[in-house]
Amino acid sequence: MERQFKIGDTVAVLDDVIKGKVLAISNGKISIESADGFAFEFYPNELVIIKENQADLSKYSDIFNEGLTEKLNHQEKKKSAPKFKSNTKPEDLPPMEVDLHIHQLTKSTAGMDNYDMLNLQIDTAKHKIEFAIKNRLPKIVFIHGVGEGVLKSELEFLFKNYNLTSYAASYKKYGLGATEVYIYQNPK
Repeated sequence: MERQFKIGDTVAVLDDVIKGKVLAISNGKISIESADGFAFEFYPNELVIIKENQADLSKYSDIFNEGLTEKLNHQEKKKSAPKFKSNTKPEDLPPMEVDLHIHQLTKSTAGMDNYDMLNLQIDTAKHKIEFAIKNRLPKIVFIHGVGEGVLKSELEFLFKNYNLTSYAASYKKYGLGATEVYIYQNPK
């Protein structure tokens, strides 16, 4: 039986934990946008339409006792209460600062050569970039120092791999040894 998908349908991926809305249907593929704002393409046989909300279906189940149903209703009321909303724009937030000096990353460099130290610094930078992307942080400042420029050039290569825009960080605050990276969450 062929499923009929329409733009705006809420769908779930059968073999993954992805749920989202149908954005487009073309060339036998369906483009969806996940709740996190990421776009994916799937074949129709990889998707299923979600018609009812799971919480709505659970209301009619005999499995839930009175206490649990009351808890669910109380949680729904809590969600509808107005939340504090900050007037601070994302670009005005202070950036996450990551000091990549080796003495900040490890207690001792005994037994480490330059290659090991550089790999530790690059791995730390990768983890911080992925953390910022996951938590929707708009910018990071990497403090790398001046030195011979090896770490800086490796960082620039890493930023290109992640399609990030980087600039020299504030000279007044960091001097010459820092780079500011901007993370655009929905690049077009």
